[in-house]
Amino acid sequence: MEPRNFDGDADRPRSAGAKQTGRVLVIGPYLRARAGSADAQSETHVLRDAEARLDEAAGLARAIDLVIADAIIAPISQIRPATYIGKGKVEEIAALIKTLDVELVVMDCALAPIQQRNLEKELHAKVLDRTGLILEIFGRRAKTREGSLQVELAHLNYQRSRLVRSWTHLERQRGGFGFMGGPGETQIEADRRLIQERISKLEGELKKVQATRRLHRAGRQRVPYRVVALVGYTNAGKSTLFNRLTRADVQAADMLFATLDPTLRALNLPHGGKAMLSDTVGFISNLPTQLVAAFRATLEEVLEADVILHVRDISHEDAEAQQSDVDAVLRQLGINPDDSGRIIEVWNKIDRYDSEQREELLNIAARRPEDHPAMLVSAVSGEGVDALLAAIEERLAAKRTTLDLSIDAADGAGISWLHRNAEVLAKELHDGRFDMTVRVDETKRDIVVNRFDAVPRVA
Repeated sequence: MEPRNFDGDADRPRSAGAKQTGRVLVIGPYLRARAGSADAQSETHVLRDAEARLDEAAGLARAIDLVIADAIIAPISQIRPATYIGKGKVEEIAALIKTLDVELVVMDCALAPIQQRNLEKELHAKVLDRTGLILEIFGRRAKTREGSLQVELAHLNYQRSRLVRSWTHLERQRGGFGFMGGPGETQIEADRRLIQERISKLEGELKKVQATRRLHRAGRQRVPYRVVALVGYTNAGKSTLFNRLTRADVQAADMLFATLDPTLRALNLPHGGKAMLSDTVGFISNLPTQLVAAFRATLEEVLEADVILHVRDISHEDAEAQQSDVDAVLRQLGINPDDSGRIIEVWNKIDRYDSEQREELLNIAARRPEDHPAMLVSAVSGEGVDALLAAIEERLAAKRTTLDLSIDAADGAGISWLHRNAEVLAKELHDGRFDMTVRVDETKRDIVVNRFDAVPRVA
């Protein structure tokens, strides 16, 4: 559906020929960027094309199977405290809702609770803002226990200041102590208390799940497998690339947030080594702060990864803005997006370019600084994947030391320790001793050198 501009005297909506119920109107209330203003220079979202932003909002709605009646850009000069948009636009949208028989309005912005309530009152329809919409998607997509808990926790924190008289179904039989709230307690206070109790319970359950995850991660760290994490804007092709690299069958679809829960698989490197590859939830512009905080535990795989692959849909019209959004979330997580020793930029979906466009793209990549290379790949066709694997292996090897040593073949404990704590590259038996070449982390280098009289390998 082509988005339409809804600004003052814009064309009226299409005639409502065959009316349907349960349909959605998507509104893009985007601030007009004033040339030279501080906002225009500092805000990431002004880099985005309004139609691309609205198309993304419509994609979010379609991700939970909502039927879109229309999608409209409603540019505003300033944000109104009461309704976010001006009174005139509210009236025009109300008329459009009546014409199209719309039951839900999606506002592609973050609404304050009072703005949401006022809009629902004026429009006579349910109003959902961008944060609420993303939370709904995450609620549908979460499959694991931890993912479900995190989504519910984020949703309750979001709803706490918005909805009342909706949580009495959480009430349970309780004792008659006066301080626990008797008949005189107002409904709003009861609702808030019930939500807070549920939040506290969820936080306790999450701590247990996260403790289990830490134990699993500690177990993996005892094995000499490094972790490579995929990050990127939602629908950049991370899961398709994940499947291509690991020959897995993780769900990969052309929709926003097709993958939510993290997945780990073994990654075979070109020269026989192994690593663990982690596929994580996709990022998005204006990602709700509740979700960044709630999913921090899930994103710990990224925080502790040895190499991070920033997967970009290089064919997308907003590719540069999407990169800025991902960089912003990485910074929120405490990761420097300019750390070239750790992050590899992957330009995906080059199969969408013809030969001339691809050559131009290769020239652009070639002009990048040597310490910030870009790997061009097609997760669909496999083009460029071998070069990417080689780059991953090279980056991992740069963080490890290769050592040569000789160990008595009867030293079973020592040989077993080396296999558990190092990557054994070569092992040959000569006169009752194993001549071994191993690769180890810097943290274990001194242990191997001192215990086994190992020496650095000469290149």
